Amino acid sequence: MVLVFMGLFSYIIYYVVHDSETIISHTANRRQDSMSEFVTRGDIVTADGEVIATTQVDEEGNETRVYPYGSAFAHVVGYNSYGRAGLELEQNFNLLRSHVNIMNKLGNEMGAKKNPGDTVVTSLRYDLQTTAINSLGGARGAVVVMEPSTGRILAMVSSPAFDPNDIDNVWEHVHSEEGVESTLLLNRATQGLYAPGSTFKIVTAIEYMRENPNYEDYSYTCEGRDIFNSVSIRCSGGNAHGTVNLEESIAYSCNTSFANMGIGLNMDKMRSLTDELLFNKKLPYPGDHSVSKFMLSGSSDPGEIPQTVFGQGDTLISPLHNCLIMSAIANGGVLMRPYMVDEIDNADGALVKSYSPKTYGTLLPSEDVKRIIPPLEAVCEYGTAAPWLSGLSYSCAGKTGTAEVDDEGRMNSWFVGYAGRDIDHPEIVISVVVEDYSENGITGASVARNVFDEFFN
Repeated sequence: MVLVFMGLFSYIIYYVVHDSETIISHTANRRQDSMSEFVTRGDIVTADGEVIATTQVDEEGNETRVYPYGSAFAHVVGYNSYGRAGLELEQNFNLLRSHVNIMNKLGNEMGAKKNPGDTVVTSLRYDLQTTAINSLGGARGAVVVMEPSTGRILAMVSSPAFDPNDIDNVWEHVHSEEGVESTLLLNRATQGLYAPGSTFKIVTAIEYMRENPNYEDYSYTCEGRDIFNSVSIRCSGGNAHGTVNLEESIAYSCNTSFANMGIGLNMDKMRSLTDELLFNKKLPYPGDHSVSKFMLSGSSDPGEIPQTVFGQGDTLISPLHNCLIMSAIANGGVLMRPYMVDEIDNADGALVKSYSPKTYGTLLPSEDVKRIIPPLEAVCEYGTAAPWLSGLSYSCAGKTGTAEVDDEGRMNSWFVGYAGRDIDHPEIVISVVVEDYSENGITGASVARNVFDEFFN
């Protein structure tokens, strides 16, 4: 009995000291709502000091959650009702805590006033966020911008967006018969799943290089279309690229060349590579997100291989996931955990808690990275991204992609890549998908160019 009592008592002490804050701060813990009786919900601000969520209190003490920039940060910041979403949900505990001076606390309590909540300082940058939004020009799509060396998320855009100041009407609409198919509340950056198009050629190229040490001797003559495993494959627009090596196959995004590579690959090894790159797994991201899919294996129908290896077929990926893969490549194969909160400050601006970069792990060995980088640089130097990303004051590497959506000619445009004043030290990674680019004419590379320009200039 004494031992049991001592064990229970020891656990209670451990819980209070070590675990209690973690459990209270869990997003599913309803106890947090009771904290709002004593604390006015704190602000959410960008890294460059813009307030993107705040609480306004009228003379009668009524509180209204206000989002000064409306839809600009809608999906990433979220809303503070209907179960909450985005940072409003993930940082609910911190926003309802108050670390103001103890004397101020006592004065507020004696005067029956609420204490001001702490401020969540994000890694988001107002300039990059608004540049990404303006570059999409109202088109449906998503943009994710990161620092590869830290994992800090600098911008996250999903379009179309909604105005969180009008969340009551938005909520009513999406739950009405008229709006039942609405995707306004869907964060396309983290929850959207798309065919990766030619951005998946990065994965296929890495596997080909692994299985073929003499990959530099690769050669294929593209005539614009060909048949592989009884499947007809054509290059975009039926363009014939002529004789291409591996680098040129990536730079010019030659579909037939990649189908030619793919039919000779070991699909079990290909599946292992996609597992290494976090397909079919949850991502190391704290918010809600979808799991990317890669379905092929050694037992798959050979007829599925030609299209899958250049990004069509049943493969699906989120813009966030595509950004993480490129971030790992830009960081020598090591993926940093993505995060969006730099620090917590009290209402007076004093630091309460700061967050530091953390390593998730190695997605790709350094030899894979060294082999894939020259072709990715070629994409921007003379390949499919050159019209937007060559000859600039900074250097770029990346991959464009065009993914067919249906048989009516609708296509999405992708770009994933990184840039730096010194290409050997990338400073920024971006993932862009633009839906229905075949109709709106906006390419992923053009959006990336605008964001890169804003970052470096």
